[in-house]
Amino acid sequence: MFGPSSSLWKSPELSPRRLSDISPQLRQLKFLVVEESIKEDIKGSRSMEDIKNMSIEERILRITGYYGYHPWSTLSTEHRSLENTTVEDGEEVCSSGTESQKLCHCLREAAVHTWWALWSVTMTLCVCSSWAGVTQLAKLTFQKVDAPFTLTWFASTWNTFFFPLYYLGHLCSGGERQMPLQRYRECSRFFGEDGLTLKAFLFRVVPFSLLWTLSTYLYLQALRSIPSTDASALFCCNRAFVFLLSWIVLHNHFMGIRIVAAILAITGIVMMTYADGFHSHSAFGISLAVASASLSAVYKVLFKLMLGRAETGEVALFLTLLGCANIALFSFLPAMLYATGAEHFMPPTDLPWTCLCGVASLLLVFNLLVNYGKAVTFPTMISLGIVLSVPVNALVDLYTCAVHFNTVRLIAILSICLGFLLLLLPEDWDEGLVRMGAWPCQKHQTPEGNVDLGAGSRPCS
Repeated sequence: MFGPSSSLWKSPELSPRRLSDISPQLRQLKFLVVEESIKEDIKGSRSMEDIKNMSIEERILRITGYYGYHPWSTLSTEHRSLENTTVEDGEEVCSSGTESQKLCHCLREAAVHTWWALWSVTMTLCVCSSWAGVTQLAKLTFQKVDAPFTLTWFASTWNTFFFPLYYLGHLCSGGERQMPLQRYRECSRFFGEDGLTLKAFLFRVVPFSLLWTLSTYLYLQALRSIPSTDASALFCCNRAFVFLLSWIVLHNHFMGIRIVAAILAITGIVMMTYADGFHSHSAFGISLAVASASLSAVYKVLFKLMLGRAETGEVALFLTLLGCANIALFSFLPAMLYATGAEHFMPPTDLPWTCLCGVASLLLVFNLLVNYGKAVTFPTMISLGIVLSVPVNALVDLYTCAVHFNTVRLIAILSICLGFLLLLLPEDWDEGLVRMGAWPCQKHQTPEGNVDLGAGSRPCS
């Protein structure tokens, strides 16, 4: 169909036997006229190069098709084989490129997961060290200044730094930058369309400020009566109290494993009280620590009930307002307690400001990590940092010989920590456990649709 024209080509049966038989056709080729542009194209073509390398007989046979000579088929076969070789080479290059891309993708994913794991561990260690530091440094401060409420008031005033620190982070971020007043107005919409009003301050900020201050005061007061290990372990019970209150007030999903965790926490409280006797001085400190954990749980549940979920800037503004409310409501109480002799502290020039500022700054860091750490890591890792502060405090107390760990106290601490860890389990933990148990069986089981066919057999059509 696409071969030479019929005037120049004949089948092998009709082809002439001698070159003299085609002399008329050869004489016609002398008068063949070709345009100059076509000549240039022909000179540069591949076929012209092949013709130059041929003898005169090969050229004549190629033109006339003498004895069925078809050089085009040979050239096309060579061209197809060259194309096939090129395609195969291209496929090998693509396959090697795909493998290298997969390897780079796997390495990139591994690097991301490794970085995320290291960052999560770092956040956990920071939460653990900050909370353990608050507990130990507050215990050391009471050896110099016997004023738990004054320390509570001083540390709570540092909450006013939350919104300025948040705004500095907002300026350092790559997003749209806003003026402080504009940013404040946007964050204050958390309290309603009218923003922060006097009514919103009295009914939505002041109650939480009371709970915050009272919970912190009871925890610091408990440190005067019981070791740091016991206080930090008892404060971990607030997770169990949050679950019980959320189940009752917020009607959250019921989970049997969390009921078991709450029972373990309560059992640990009873055993810790029994370790030193129910009528001992430490029983009063244990009651204060449990009350502090309970008020912390009430604070969290009421926040979800009244205010719901809050964004990063809204949380910063709310905590700053808690510090402002603490200054407005309780600034007169340290002076009143000092005048009545309820608390004793030295003149301002002789106060241990290093310890006071250390407690306040560590508590500020702890609250920053707890409230904002969930944005950069898993919430479970933040909670894990709180429970890890218990063994850290135990090591410090054991080193300073501040506490004697008998068997009952150790079982009580382990019971509370185990209950805390059980509360960290997700709601679908049982389904995940079943899937993990069934995974090895599924790995060794042959799927029904992947049966190997023997040689010569074929699936039924």
